[in-house]
Amino acid sequence: MYRAPVEEIAFTLKSVAGMRKALEAGRFGDLGEDLVDAILAEAGRFASDEIAPLNEIGDSHGAVLEDGAVTTPPGWKEMYQNWIAGGWNGLTGPEAYGGQGLPMLLSVAALEMWNSGSLAFGVGPTLTMGAVEAVDKHASDDLKAKYLEKLVTGEWMGTMNLTEPQAGSDLNALKARAEPVGDGSYRIFGQKIFITYGEHDFTDNIIHLVLARLPDAPAGTRGISLFLVPKFFVADDGTLGGRNDVICAGLEHKLGIHASPTCTMIYGDGKYGETPGAIGWLVGEENKGLACMFTMMNNARLAVGMQGVAVAEAAYQKALAYAKERTQGRAPGYTGEGMSPIIGHPDVARMLMTMKALTQGARAICYSCAEALDMARVSDGDEARAWSERASLITPIAKAFATDIGMEVASLGVQVHGGMGFIEETGAARLLRDARIAPIYEGTNGIQAIDLVMRKLPLSGGAIVAAFIADFKADAEAARASNSPALDGVADHLDQAIADLEAATAYLQAATSEGRQTDALSGATPYLRLFGLTATTAMLVRGALADPDAPEAAGRAALARFAATNLAPETSGLAASATAGADSLADASAALA
Repeated sequence: MYRAPVEEIAFTLKSVAGMRKALEAGRFGDLGEDLVDAILAEAGRFASDEIAPLNEIGDSHGAVLEDGAVTTPPGWKEMYQNWIAGGWNGLTGPEAYGGQGLPMLLSVAALEMWNSGSLAFGVGPTLTMGAVEAVDKHASDDLKAKYLEKLVTGEWMGTMNLTEPQAGSDLNALKARAEPVGDGSYRIFGQKIFITYGEHDFTDNIIHLVLARLPDAPAGTRGISLFLVPKFFVADDGTLGGRNDVICAGLEHKLGIHASPTCTMIYGDGKYGETPGAIGWLVGEENKGLACMFTMMNNARLAVGMQGVAVAEAAYQKALAYAKERTQGRAPGYTGEGMSPIIGHPDVARMLMTMKALTQGARAICYSCAEALDMARVSDGDEARAWSERASLITPIAKAFATDIGMEVASLGVQVHGGMGFIEETGAARLLRDARIAPIYEGTNGIQAIDLVMRKLPLSGGAIVAAFIADFKADAEAARASNSPALDGVADHLDQAIADLEAATAYLQAATSEGRQTDALSGATPYLRLFGLTATTAMLVRGALADPDAPEAAGRAALARFAATNLAPETSGLAASATAGADSLADASAALA
């Protein structure tokens, strides 16, 4: 059974992602380490004791649709009510609307624990939190007054409605339409698919954020507007009124996250109301809805990165426990009677170390992204801009690398279990099935790689990526200066990884600036993994050096050395692929004919 690694999470927040420095400098007001530790401990207790025990029933029972209404698995509605009663939904929400205004660093740490307990549960609140940010930043004061407080507390949940049958990643193809009523509202017509928690029984109202086109909208993404469409109308005094003309027409039968209802939503079919059309209100300006929605999506992309970390942590814990109990053969050096625990076999130890190193590295990357978001929020001027651009740089790495790691670690977890991993009763297969969605939704990982190379490397003329890489160089120098036998050779491996990253970065920057789009796009995916592995090694080194006298220091040094020796050497091959990818794809049409 999953147990939240509260101490490791706290250490990564404070000593690797830099939260301790920010707290000591007073950047987060009167928030102190004692309160941070208390929040993490309670979040860990709730995830371990209340969410995780319901994960299996959520997977086996799933969400059920009957006559347009969705029922979640037994115990899930009550779990959600307990969760919002604890104030968790409003952790980072605006204080003016009932939120606690705490740093994003705390939010992502808590999100990790919710999603380790159950990814199918954690994905729902993630979208509500994103809806809060979009409404808070872009909606009118009237809409904020009517909807924001109950979204912040979690009394109502929010959804994100982008995808249509003909429009997945390419939003140019959106067909949903919005017609002005004349009183400031609009009638929405269209179909949206893959809508997470589009219908459920957790809350008595659901607030949909829907992309649609106005009648005179320009073509393409420049003609998309964002609308707030409630399931039930809300009176001025906050009470619920009649049903809006929006229904759930179907639930998807999915590989994983079975308890999370993935809905097909129909807007304006005339089932509810005297006149067909779901009534909605404009969020932001006409034809500028995509910018508003990206506020929500950027929030969600880091949260999905945390889902990758979360499922990796759960898979690692399950595999480690099994490897300690399962006996097979006799491992080298085993002196006991009978068969030895499989954790003693070098190949099993290698798999477990890979799982742990990748999980820790992905966690540190995601937390570093949250740190940048927090520091941008509490800074001004050039400092705020630099932190904001750093967050923009890290976001696609956090989303894509961490979710790829979630899949990789969950697959290794099945392998550690051997044949029993292929059997559903161990739960290892469930984690692999759940993990598979994360590299796909909220922008596929290929799109994240494109975003990194085409949009993020050029930020501030390349100064932002150079500054981030400079941090890795400082980690390598610190390892060399420590003269620690436990880190012998680590700095050399990290130096080589950094050199590979710099060479690939320079090549891709030149390709984008010179208009060699095919070269840049062909190398984007291996480049993102190259970046992730270099960051993983550097941040594990940073953690190993942070508190060398701690009881955990030896283990952290061993993990950093393992990563430097076994993971970092991949960077040379990735750099070669990133800088020669176009040539190898030149004749793809012939090979794929």
